[in-house]
Amino acid sequence: MAAYDIVAAVIGVGFIGPLHVEALRRIGVHVSGVAGATAEEAERAASTLGLQRAYRSVEELLADRSVDAVHVASPNRLHAAHVLAALEAGKHVICEKPLAMSVDEARMLVQASAARPSQIAAVNYNLRFYPQVLQARALCRAGEIGRTFHVTGSYVQDWLLEPTDFNWRVLRSEGGALRAVGDIGTHWMDMVTFITGDPIVAVSSDLRTVHPTRFAPIADPHRTFGGAASSSGQQAVAIDTEDYAGILLCFASGLRGVLAVSQVTAGRKNALRWELAGSAKAMAWDSETPNQLWIGERHEANRLLLKDPSLLRPDAAKF
Repeated sequence: MAAYDIVAAVIGVGFIGPLHVEALRRIGVHVSGVAGATAEEAERAASTLGLQRAYRSVEELLADRSVDAVHVASPNRLHAAHVLAALEAGKHVICEKPLAMSVDEARMLVQASAARPSQIAAVNYNLRFYPQVLQARALCRAGEIGRTFHVTGSYVQDWLLEPTDFNWRVLRSEGGALRAVGDIGTHWMDMVTFITGDPIVAVSSDLRTVHPTRFAPIADPHRTFGGAASSSGQQAVAIDTEDYAGILLCFASGLRGVLAVSQVTAGRKNALRWELAGSAKAMAWDSETPNQLWIGERHEANRLLLKDPSLLRPDAAKF
């Protein structure tokens, strides 16, 4: 099926749902419409996005036989129910992370997907598709860095630096028990396992809540990425999800890793970094300079490989 033969629909019209609509349009996928928390919310979003249809409910969207694929971009607590319903309706599913709120929910969805092999089910870890990350994967899979010893890195942001920074994601009941790790740390782990082909089999973590109390705006406590609350009209909310995590990782091959995750690092808006050490070479990449791949050598000069299709491996060059 060609991209332009696929009809998709999006559940969720908050921060990330409209970005799915834009991305789908860029690759030639027709988006039939969106469903929101209410029919009115869906209508506003459909009008803003120039979509033909605002579904009155998720059930109405799933009943539309013209829809082949459903993108789940609803709040985290609804992911499992929406993914399962979409699978049962015979749709392909792309789900924003996290896939579910618990291990048991995630296992249930994996089993439901396995029972329907003709339907594609995926989680949207889009960061792995930077060309220089694909180049690193090609080099690693070709054995050019030798036996992998260890990988270190971080994913840090500052959007929750102050106690007046508030978002529904900080609430365990809304976003899940893991916040910084679930929201951004999993992107780092996905990218590293994608590059190495080596799954993580064990972890040991230190989680810290920097602000045990945050102040939510009374008018709109569930907003997404809205900035700091004003000095008036606030309510104190107890926080039981982590602002920072330090994680030790063990991979199936014996590769070891260290990851730091933070949403309270001033000045870092969206910085994902990793450095992979091998017996022949090392490699490093930084999302704030995404078109560069650093290659470390022992017996010759280090290299900085820039994004140039003529210099990349075929699997990376086509991107």
